[in-house]
Amino acid sequence: MKLKKLIAVMTGLVMSILLASSIPVSAGTAIGYGQGTQVNAENMPLGALDFDAEYHKYDAYATTPDRNRIIITFDQGYENGYTSQILDTLAEKNVTAIFFLTGDYAKKETELVNRMIAEGHMLGNHGMTHASLPLLDENSAKEEIMSLHDYVLENYNYDMQYFRCPCGEYSEQALKIVQELNYKTIFWSGSHVDWLTDKQPDPGQSLQKLVSNAHGGEILLLHSVSQTNAQILGDLIDNLREKGYIV
Repeated sequence: MKLKKLIAVMTGLVMSILLASSIPVSAGTAIGYGQGTQVNAENMPLGALDFDAEYHKYDAYATTPDRNRIIITFDQGYENGYTSQILDTLAEKNVTAIFFLTGDYAKKETELVNRMIAEGHMLGNHGMTHASLPLLDENSAKEEIMSLHDYVLENYNYDMQYFRCPCGEYSEQALKIVQELNYKTIFWSGSHVDWLTDKQPDPGQSLQKLVSNAHGGEILLLHSVSQTNAQILGDLIDNLREKGYIV
């Protein structure tokens, strides 16, 4: 009986090892990022600052260390006809942005991606399939990042270095993997609900909200599918500069 019990225990250990090789990189836990609504005396969201303090060791950031600057970023999941107008405005205002591409966007929108590069913008990695990184096993997570990295490098001769977690979901292990692949993870400290194409926010209200919530060191998340963003972008940049921020 003792021998049978020992065999059972050893079998259980072997099965545990085999199962561990295929578990998600976060043991199934995905943390949903949000900067929150509470702010400090400099109008910086406490949630973003807490994230920076906890995860900067993994080269993961929700704000930029330059407290005089605001960085504008766009998530590029698919094309909705407004990116050209957004690029026109950025060129007019002499602003460079980071565009986080999915694999589908990189493959379909070659003209726009080439224009981003030609006009001095940075390309970021938003995952080949926009899969939630913490829900993938380690090999799949690396493939999600590096397959898009290699595609952009081969087809656009552009070496991406910034990663934005799809779905805004992360785990500590996922951040470690991104760092191991020589990427920096970029979240955000400012945003608004701009991605619902059939329910776009009022332009005036959105402009007022984005300006009133502005803060030094802000990383601003926008979506290029938004008609509202395309409409207010020029005024937004002007207002941020009038407040003294470098954009």
